[in-house]
Amino acid sequence: MKKIGILTSGGDCGGLNAVLKGAAMMALSKDLELYIIPNGYAGLYNLIDQPSIVRLDQSRLDLFDASFAGSEAGHSRVKIKAISNPEKYNRIKAGMKKFDLDALVISGGDDSGSVMVDLNQNGIQCIHAPKTMDLDLQTYSVGGDSTINRIAQFVHDLKTTGRTHNRVLVTEVFGRYAGHTAFRSGVAAEADCILIPEIPADWDVVYEHLKERFTRRIRESDVNSGTYTIVVAEGIKNADGSDIVDESAGVDAFGHKKLAGAGKFTCQQIQKRMKTDPAMPIFMKETGMFVEGIYEIPEVREVHPGHLVRSGSSSAYDVNFGFEAGAAAILLLLDGKTGVTISKVRGRKIEYIESSKAIVQRHVDLDHVAMYEALGICFGRKASLYEPILREVDGVYERIY
Repeated sequence: MKKIGILTSGGDCGGLNAVLKGAAMMALSKDLELYIIPNGYAGLYNLIDQPSIVRLDQSRLDLFDASFAGSEAGHSRVKIKAISNPEKYNRIKAGMKKFDLDALVISGGDDSGSVMVDLNQNGIQCIHAPKTMDLDLQTYSVGGDSTINRIAQFVHDLKTTGRTHNRVLVTEVFGRYAGHTAFRSGVAAEADCILIPEIPADWDVVYEHLKERFTRRIRESDVNSGTYTIVVAEGIKNADGSDIVDESAGVDAFGHKKLAGAGKFTCQQIQKRMKTDPAMPIFMKETGMFVEGIYEIPEVREVHPGHLVRSGSSSAYDVNFGFEAGAAAILLLLDGKTGVTISKVRGRKIEYIESSKAIVQRHVDLDHVAMYEALGICFGRKASLYEPILREVDGVYERIY
């Protein structure tokens, strides 16, 4: 093996440039050549038509920073299996042969990982470096820590606006099927309520928690000031388990329906209950805020940071993990391993699992949620009793996913 291609795919996030650099620097140390395949799977499919590709030598590596979020290699959302061309796999192989590429390093999430598995099953040697800010793979994925830190900072900072205007602030974040980033960032920001796809939202439970906490804070403040913060994942479900989707918007390349605005929907549910709650005008009058016809209930506002949570700088943890995952991918290829996902690097030991198993979706542990419910955070359901199971193994308790 002499020449390897590398591509990144799916959503952008922190740590990806560290994957590129880690793979390139390990390739250099092993007298291999690593080449960028730009624009994700679209670039791979069209590789045969490209006049040249860029080698990641030391000079080219100096042109971008490992801590920058996003990817120097570029992305696209393309499902190779869905391409109608019956010669699609031969086309990709011909493109790789044109540039003498022996194998691929691919960094992506569950959708991109499924394409990697498909390529490997069709005779294209691949190694998977796990990447998704949603953290819903079986392994840790580059991008998760960076995103959690950014969301937590945004939610924390917004409390100054919330207290200034006595507003309920709803921050919508990514998380179509799993709520790991909403869960962890909400806890870190000391949000009052966290709504995730794993728990269908009972809006009456949310409202009662909001009403008690929000009104108490303002009543107890010597200047009648307070706020209530909600972090909501885009993929939350109604209490009946139904998705909140835009049925008129069609589907994306991987068959996903467009989500219809969880933050806006959450605001509407709260406002509807405020308007029919006879105690709310009384509260507004008691705290000197009520103005008939103009200001009869508190303001409920949606904030949607969107791609800001993917952008900017990567966390130190993601840069470290990115370097390790990229470097490990090269070493596994040299050892003849393909079709696997790097899960961890422990000194000289590289841990990996079959990619088909790695991309199986992992959801938030609801028993873990129960611990935070015991601390007073609302998750849109009646809080369950938290009774821990204590276990000691050689002085250490280790959680293995």
